[in-house]
Amino acid sequence: MRVEKKLFVKFLLMVMAVSMVSIKSSTATLHRVGNKHGWNPNVNYSEWSDHERFYVGDWLLFNFDKRYFNVLEVNETSYNNCNDQGFIKNITRGGRDVVELTEARPYYFLSSGGYCYNGMKVAVDVVAQAAPAPAPVKNGSPPSISVRILLFLISFAVAYFLLVCPFV
Repeated sequence: MRVEKKLFVKFLLMVMAVSMVSIKSSTATLHRVGNKHGWNPNVNYSEWSDHERFYVGDWLLFNFDKRYFNVLEVNETSYNNCNDQGFIKNITRGGRDVVELTEARPYYFLSSGGYCYNGMKVAVDVVAQAAPAPAPVKNGSPPSISVRILLFLISFAVAYFLLVCPFV
């Protein structure tokens, strides 16, 4: 009977492992500003950003030649006027620079030295990661994440109980 108990516990542990793997987690996205064009003059960054979705926790990657260009975070007025004075933050480090989008709000970036007038500016609207809408319940549909978590906890409790209890 002891062998059956061990097999049952192993089965429950396997069920828990499968449950944990099937629970989806959200991951941050690295957005390459300008895609293959990078951070350079005469690129339409408004068009680029219109085709992207930005969420809290995502990252922007700026690829550029640091001898000529930089990346400054600015406010909306400075962005609209290509004003590089009084910037919020200088993102420039080495020409392959990243910035994390830490809160849901619009972010504005530009390059100084007049390059902003040649299109080197981008605005991104960052939103909070929305919870997916619940799908309609159908027969044979996979269980929701809360059901999976509940099954995991029950399996864990039963496995623990069987390991600790001396009977059988």
